[in-house]
Amino acid sequence: MRIAVVGAGGVGGYFGGRLAEAGADVTFLARGAHLDAMRANGLRIDSPIGNVHLPRINATDDPAAVGPVDIVLFAVKLYDSDAASRLLPSLVGANTAVIPLQNGVDGVDIVTRAVGRANTAGGTCYVSAVIAEPGVIRHTAMEQLIFGELDGRRSARLEQLLAACATAKFKSTLSENIQVDIWTKFVRLSVFSGMTSVTRCPIGVIVNDPALLAMLKAAVREATAVAQARRVPVPSDADERVEKAYKVLPHGAKSSMLEDLERGRRLELPWLSGAVVRIGRDVGVDTPIHRFIATVLQPHVNGAA
Repeated sequence: MRIAVVGAGGVGGYFGGRLAEAGADVTFLARGAHLDAMRANGLRIDSPIGNVHLPRINATDDPAAVGPVDIVLFAVKLYDSDAASRLLPSLVGANTAVIPLQNGVDGVDIVTRAVGRANTAGGTCYVSAVIAEPGVIRHTAMEQLIFGELDGRRSARLEQLLAACATAKFKSTLSENIQVDIWTKFVRLSVFSGMTSVTRCPIGVIVNDPALLAMLKAAVREATAVAQARRVPVPSDADERVEKAYKVLPHGAKSSMLEDLERGRRLELPWLSGAVVRIGRDVGVDTPIHRFIATVLQPHVNGAA
């Protein structure tokens, strides 16, 4: 099985690197200093579940040099998605599955516009990882990859991917209802990203402060109401599930949006809390906490001046 990873940042670099470590044929599409470092020195992952250095990896900025593959993990930031989706046609053959792993709920539509529905699957993931420096991914918490066909069937192409993931150092799930998984992640991540970014604090500070924890859970209920208004059956007790999940995360775990905020980079805010507000408005659900988050972070959405 040939796998291409479009976007070798925290998400693509981590899962692609772990697949390569397990022996999969992986090619990374990247750019800039990160690409230069991977070409020169390979890819390193620093992780509490085990470090790895892959001294020789396939890395390029030219999808035509790669050609059609079996699986594409599409893991660029949401604000780069439309531009990066133009790279996809060169990687797609008759049976290729392109799996968007972006935050938010817009990834499937972006990929479908680029390669068509037949070559689009659904995906989401739980991982806290960033580019620590060019060629180095720092992983701090969570390592789960979830993917599935949009119609819920168990296809041979995704069964093959599941088999490739079986020996990699992360959890993998072939979903029978990937839209529910995508929206469940959206509910959780919009809150995790928004609350850590607006407070400039890791998750441990928030879950150990009663007032901030109450605010976090109320934000989860807002996003859950939006999902249910869109007829996506996200569990009604999502706030309690999120509290339990976040209380066992490492105290210092940060969202990628907070990492970007601290580094003066662009934020995915319009596709996270901003999307909760936008979709909530469309379905008639008020979202005051997410509106507050989106409003106070708006001056930083395009990064440092």
